[in-house]
Amino acid sequence: MIEEKVRELISKKLESKGFTIDSIVYEKVDNNNFLRIFIDHNEGIDLDKCVEATNIISPLLDEKDFIKESYILDVSSSGKEV
Repeated sequence: MIEEKVRELISKKLESKGFTIDSIVYEKVDNNNFLRIFIDHNEGIDLDKCVEATNIISPLLDEKDFIKESYILDVSSSGKEV
């Protein structure tokens, strides 16, 4: 399953930077494939943290290249209330 492979690939690197993965969803919407990764951080999540996480995740996914279809990477907050 793609979600499990992605979690296995990125979790240690993200955790070393203070991130946690809340969920990963790979889905098709209309004609587009989305890899949605919902994260949290011990300092809270803002746009800069989402960009930081994307910059960690994207090269790892590109290196392994196990998702053969084109997709849109969407890294965002899970929106948990505190």
